Amino acid sequence: MRPFILKVATPPTVLFSSLWLILSSSVHAVELNNIQLNTESQTESTVTTLPVIQLSQSATDQKNKTLAKQQLQQVNGATNFIDAELLRQRKLNSNEDVLGYQPGVYAKSAGNEGVKLSIRGSGINRGSGAHGSGTYVLLDGIPFTSPSGTPYELLDAAWVDHAEVYRGANGNRVGALTLGGAINFATPTGQDAAKLAIHHERGSFGYQRSHISSGQHIGDLDYFVSLSHADSDGFQQHSSSSAKGIAANVGYQITPDILNRSYLRYRETEHQTPGRITKAQLSDDPKQANPNNVLYNSNRPQPGSVWLANKTQINLHEQGTLDFGLAYHHFPMDLQEGIYSTQVDYDDITAFMNYQKQATWLGHEHRFKIGLRSTTDIPSDQQIIERYRVNQNNIQAGTETRHFEHTGSDNVLSFNHEFELNPEFWLVSGINLAYMQRQSQVTWPVQSQKVELSEWNWAPSLGLRYQMTPQTQWFANISRSVEAPHPWSMIWSSDQKFNEGNNAGHEASIGRQREPIHIDTQSAHTLELGGRGQSWLGDWDIAYYYSQVQNELLAVELQPVPNQVIAESNASDTIHQGLEIGLNSSLWRHDHYGEVSLKQSYTLSDFHYKHDPIFNKNELAGIPKHFYQAQLQFQHPQGFYAALNTEYASKIAIDYANTHYADHYQIWGATFGYQQAQQPYSAWLDFRNIANKKYASTVTPGFNDQGRDAARLTPGDGFGVYAGVTYKVL
Repeated sequence: MRPFILKVATPPTVLFSSLWLILSSSVHAVELNNIQLNTESQTESTVTTLPVIQLSQSATDQKNKTLAKQQLQQVNGATNFIDAELLRQRKLNSNEDVLGYQPGVYAKSAGNEGVKLSIRGSGINRGSGAHGSGTYVLLDGIPFTSPSGTPYELLDAAWVDHAEVYRGANGNRVGALTLGGAINFATPTGQDAAKLAIHHERGSFGYQRSHISSGQHIGDLDYFVSLSHADSDGFQQHSSSSAKGIAANVGYQITPDILNRSYLRYRETEHQTPGRITKAQLSDDPKQANPNNVLYNSNRPQPGSVWLANKTQINLHEQGTLDFGLAYHHFPMDLQEGIYSTQVDYDDITAFMNYQKQATWLGHEHRFKIGLRSTTDIPSDQQIIERYRVNQNNIQAGTETRHFEHTGSDNVLSFNHEFELNPEFWLVSGINLAYMQRQSQVTWPVQSQKVELSEWNWAPSLGLRYQMTPQTQWFANISRSVEAPHPWSMIWSSDQKFNEGNNAGHEASIGRQREPIHIDTQSAHTLELGGRGQSWLGDWDIAYYYSQVQNELLAVELQPVPNQVIAESNASDTIHQGLEIGLNSSLWRHDHYGEVSLKQSYTLSDFHYKHDPIFNKNELAGIPKHFYQAQLQFQHPQGFYAALNTEYASKIAIDYANTHYADHYQIWGATFGYQQAQQPYSAWLDFRNIANKKYASTVTPGFNDQGRDAARLTPGDGFGVYAGVTYKVL
């Protein structure tokens, strides 16, 4: 194992000095029990003595945030709980805002709703505009991620009530297989939503966002509905965007023990894609777009994605709980990037069932959960068609270049068991058995060989949870994770191209992939150690993990726009290790004058090749090794608040050869506002990047740029001012 050494160029000293104090305070936790702990500070994660929870209904659908947090604290590994009510004290545009200040979670936007999301190195191979990979996403406890990945257009931040993050193998308890774990985005219901809520925010770069929602509980029926609309001119040239959509759910209490709920999400989005620029261009003028993206008017319409689901929950009392349901997802796209356009029409259907029970055996508590999920791509009547968008090389716009198709399915049977060895120690085990299928084929102008992947795989885990004191918990686990390639990547990553001799006389097809290639399933073995608790420093959590990854799915940009090619392939063995620390501290508190609190999040991501024949032990490109966020906030009892925040990221390798890097950066922001729980009005003023720092928000890796300043950077937004106001009828 490579020695584990922390090196920070511009260290967040407050958090590192706190780390030693956290650990030392836990060793003396018994003495600290006599200290009056502040349990009322406004934080997003607290630890209490873990009760035996009667699983009468799903915490997600109850929207019982206290219960949801307690369930996360029973996980023998790292988790995050995010309360959206606290997020609404500032601009909330994308999941970069939702997932901010969360240890172990790296989420960065490229100026639109597409977010580059990585947990423990998952998704390091994905750009911010692509379908997400490496992290399994659920909506209200219902599977959302498909074999083709996780599209982002239906993940409107305005529709989030709270989010639950299961980092790494801890996602296996909700059916996740991947290295990154799982995120469950929960929407409000009529049981806890305001009767009417109207919100509007606007600010720099033509940004404006509005949404109106209503929810009520009427007898055995409850409903929630939310309409949203957003527009932006964008910070960069050629980066305007617009979106509109609706989310709704209706619940019906059929009997005191049976609850049925139906869900709807529909959303249309369209945004221009400004492309990536060089370091020199970013330093000169970060607002400029890639000239080729402007020349060819690159854009990404998503004309109307819909998600329909239904879930039934049955309380079996002493026999446990049962929930089951179905979901249908339709997400068409018209990719108009570079000289080609690609019309894609995705459909998938999901069925799921979960059974939970807790009981006593030989005087010891035990809890188990059995889950089954199956998500299958539905073959479209219309194959995927690629065309020329512009007149090029004596070929007219609209000329078809090729047809292709790809499908897949994921079928997972999961079993999780928690056994009480004694009141302080719990043994936690789990296994996910998966049957995964992928199929890809070019069907015109020449039909290719169909490439198929059909395999059984497994993702087991074993761990311990130790409740050292009512305020301190430690955990450890070992696990295996797996991730099959997306079926579309098997075509786009192919090096088999049409040429003059194999294109059946179709000149327009020359240079395009003519048949898919086989890509192996990624797997990893991970060790995780950590803990969570409360001390005189505040609420803390810490986790260290070490993963040995085989056949890691890594992407590289081989050709830029206008003939862009981003290929994915299996890497040689890689190592992912990291340290994740969160600390929420109450620095000063007065009954009449309010409270000053400090929220901190630090993520170390040490990802590198093990012994690659070309790259030796080079670090993996795409995300920073050190990522730190902090917010110092004053909260007055009457609802007024003011906050100062900062974000620091170390340099990022731009290519896998590590010949050049995006510069490290630190940006600052400030927020002022008013939010009182029992008042109908709230408002805020949010200042972003107040020093107008020029920096790269995301990096799209290259193979070996040989030190050349290639166009691989997406700039972060410059200085901006935003304001928001909300009115509620409670």
